[in-house]
Amino acid sequence: MNLFTTPAFFAGLALSLSLIMAIGPQNAHVMRMGLRREHLWLTVAICVVTDVTLIAVGVGGLAQLGGLSAKWLGALTGAGAVLLFLYGAQAMQRFVRPAAPAGSSIASEPETAMSRRRAVWLALAMSWLNPHAWLDTAVLMGTASLAYAQPDNAVFGLGAAAGSMLWFVALGVAMWSLGSRLKAPWIWRALDGLVALMMWGTALWLLAGLV
Repeated sequence: MNLFTTPAFFAGLALSLSLIMAIGPQNAHVMRMGLRREHLWLTVAICVVTDVTLIAVGVGGLAQLGGLSAKWLGALTGAGAVLLFLYGAQAMQRFVRPAAPAGSSIASEPETAMSRRRAVWLALAMSWLNPHAWLDTAVLMGTASLAYAQPDNAVFGLGAAAGSMLWFVALGVAMWSLGSRLKAPWIWRALDGLVALMMWGTALWLLAGLV
């Protein structure tokens, strides 16, 4: 039997895509790196490896253990909210004071280049300090995999991992292609403004859940 044609594989693929397509910190970060054409594939690789690892944790045993403890969930949520506030502040700063002066193009006057080390740490933070990644990818995927007995639960996990890889690679390709066309400074300012509001809104929503 071909594992990649079984119902469990496609169920995992569909659930993974439905969860990951929502615009969140990870996706917004990949979009920005893609439009800047800066360390995009390194960022995509880190996001994919993170998702695959969390899927493996969920399918391999986190669901059977009852998910994350209240203490760990609270700590992770708080850290994620702080990260989102900081990242949102950076985006709002770019919105208020754009790097490129009015009338110039992003291509001619790009932002200060980001080092590879900073790109790695930022991608790791956006991935591992993202409570939604833990809840949706590890806990929800792990719980959903319980509907399948071994070895179909592993096939379900493979489908979920394939969905994550497919999404991030497609998003990276799309943003890379658009990056050469979106040169108007106002487009970048609008993106930064939307990212800032989204990050702050998500952070407040996360903190509200702790009350």
